[in-house]
Amino acid sequence: MSDQPPPEHTQRYQPGQVQQQPPTAEESDTLRVRKRLNTPPAVPPQPGFAPSPPPPIGTSVPPMSPAAPPVAYSAQSQQVAPIGSVVSPPPAPYRAPAAPLPQPITGPVTRSTTTSARQRGGLSDMPPVPPRDPAEAVMEHPQVPEHKRFCSSCGKPVGRPQAGRTGRVEGYCAHCRTRYWFTPALQPGDVLSERYEVLGAIAHGGLGWIYLANDQNFADDLTQRWVVIKGLINTSDEDAIEAAINERRFLVGIDHPNVVDIHDFVAAADPRSGQLQSYIVMEYLAGKSLRDIREAVDENGERRPLPLEQVLTYTAELLPAFSYLHDRGLLFCDFKPDNMIHVETWLKLIDLGAVRHVDDMESAIYGTPGYSVPNDEILSVGPSVTSDLYTIGRSMAVLALDFKGFTSTYRDKLPPAAEAPVFAEYGSFHRLLLRATHTEPRSRFQDADDMRTQVRGVLHEVQSVQRGEPRHEPSTLFSGEQSVFGEPDVDYDIHAVGDPFDVAHALPTPMVDLADPMAAFLATLQATDAAGILAELAAAPAQSPEVQLRRVRTLVNAGDLNQAAAALDQFAQREGNTWQVTWLRGTISLLAADFHTAAAHFDAVYSHLPGELAPRLALAACAELAGRRDLALPHYTRIWVCDHRFVSAAYGRARLLDLEGHSTDAITTLHQVPKTSAQYGIAQTAAIQTALHSRTAPPSLLDLHHMAGRLDELKLEPRRRHLVSTRILHSALETVLRTGPAQEPRVFEARPEERELRLALERAYRDLAHACTRREDQVYYFDLANRHRPRTML
Repeated sequence: MSDQPPPEHTQRYQPGQVQQQPPTAEESDTLRVRKRLNTPPAVPPQPGFAPSPPPPIGTSVPPMSPAAPPVAYSAQSQQVAPIGSVVSPPPAPYRAPAAPLPQPITGPVTRSTTTSARQRGGLSDMPPVPPRDPAEAVMEHPQVPEHKRFCSSCGKPVGRPQAGRTGRVEGYCAHCRTRYWFTPALQPGDVLSERYEVLGAIAHGGLGWIYLANDQNFADDLTQRWVVIKGLINTSDEDAIEAAINERRFLVGIDHPNVVDIHDFVAAADPRSGQLQSYIVMEYLAGKSLRDIREAVDENGERRPLPLEQVLTYTAELLPAFSYLHDRGLLFCDFKPDNMIHVETWLKLIDLGAVRHVDDMESAIYGTPGYSVPNDEILSVGPSVTSDLYTIGRSMAVLALDFKGFTSTYRDKLPPAAEAPVFAEYGSFHRLLLRATHTEPRSRFQDADDMRTQVRGVLHEVQSVQRGEPRHEPSTLFSGEQSVFGEPDVDYDIHAVGDPFDVAHALPTPMVDLADPMAAFLATLQATDAAGILAELAAAPAQSPEVQLRRVRTLVNAGDLNQAAAALDQFAQREGNTWQVTWLRGTISLLAADFHTAAAHFDAVYSHLPGELAPRLALAACAELAGRRDLALPHYTRIWVCDHRFVSAAYGRARLLDLEGHSTDAITTLHQVPKTSAQYGIAQTAAIQTALHSRTAPPSLLDLHHMAGRLDELKLEPRRRHLVSTRILHSALETVLRTGPAQEPRVFEARPEERELRLALERAYRDLAHACTRREDQVYYFDLANRHRPRTML
């Protein structure tokens, strides 16, 4: 397939025209309504999030009540604060507002773009599209179908069947007497510029005919160089001529691996009108458009949506091309699956006829209903970077969903989750589309690179789930876990989430934006206590956004939540309600034990950054603290499937699975903690203890034998090792008393019979007593050793 125009109708906007319901794709592909923006450019919308909180999606945390009444958080009740000393005098307890709601998130996600983000790649996981024989692409009887014939001037139907005869392919409009042609101007054998021999038309669309030609300059090499020549349907159409001129002007300097290569521009007289006709010569792409791939039928003759992994891979691959255009002040305007070709192992963006400068207020604006932004936005604001990204979001939806009615019922919205099973399985993908296709421009992605970051995050989630191995990359927006919350207490055999203080200070934190002018200064802070850090921040050369955010985080870490909330409100008034502000509001609410409010804020961050795992970890913790284990478990599970660096998620998943009676799955999760993790020993010990008290599958003697061997391999400190060994021996003794003695397998070198196990248990308790430092503990364990030793004559 070559540079093929879309079969869907292209729309063009015109001043003063009443917007009618557009015809379906079956009726027309050439409807265009022209609009010239003669008014001064409107103030660009401030980037941000939805004006109202997003609806619950997937496994989001809905309104919930804490397990216990919220209590005011005070730093006085904590023995250790991560910053060091607490601000003195102690702050008054912080109490959350009566009914707080997340405010609209504003401000783009600014991060420097790496070189790799703009390089071609990522399709290695996709099956290559074999090259197509160019001869098969030539149309045998090229002409515009009758149901798609409209006058280029007044938009009325022309060339339609009448009185039993077929429609005319050329003639005059009965309404405005404008001349029309619906056949190609060039015929096989025509030669343009004494170089390009036309082989025939291969496609037609809203902006022109597409021809296949052979570059005769390569004939001496006994090779054929196939090229595509793009012309116009009607050379009397001033807008079409203008679009061709714009395309020629914009494409001269474009050089990107994901954008079609332009070879030449030529001109020739139209044989029908005698007017000079411009043609663009570009590379021939012997692949398939994404629309053709989507419309292909399977072995059962059915058309099915593309796999989600494939859709996300395509999107991550094409976004650098949009970033390239946007960086040069160009807008694509009319993207859809027809305009992206998958050829062998890469993608090419084609059909740049609607490309325009971002400050162009005169040229015609082209768009395709179902893909382009609502008409009201085009008429009031005009095209923008966010409207380009909107078309990408709509294209993703069309490729991934069984999207019936996307040009009518769901023209400006997405189908409900009940009609899209992929939304239920991947709530992050639903949120990605909701943000990309939001009707409010400032609520969408503001930058192609930012959108690509979130697309790749969702892609890695899908790959992790489908392949059964973690594929998530480290975040560029959040740090890793500051510490691990919910760490099992091995000594007392307790597995709990912990208190809000521990959770809040264990969660990842937003990373410093390296584009901030004070980023280097923040990296040189010397103080380690709250008062010292605040003093250094007050003396900063400039009170940049990151300096102000660091001040808020310092106050939060010091426990002064009242001052932190006040400083955060002041920052939001000056800089806008950025996602960092919403994250900190969630942290403050979490520390105040207002879990519902905290969950609402973290949920808003998740909707704004659907490819990130940190907001989902915070959501899971809030749900569990509020007693909603049913909401917490799906988040813990999905996080752990995606990234084994989040050990808190592993502990949370194992803890909740064990409470639900799925001890085997809980043990499997604990065994998945990597050996490279500092939590490996604790996780393995917790797995042993989980198996010991399993209610569904009590350990057998063979299981206990393996536990004893694993405990020896962990190299734990003596007191903890002897403590766990006593528990294993207790379980072995209970099993023998219940089932009777046996010869094998041994547990800590003791045969599975009562006398040997009691002797082993006595030795373990005595070793544990010697490993303790407190006399009370020593006496306690010596008493247990004497109590469990077997009866003897001595």
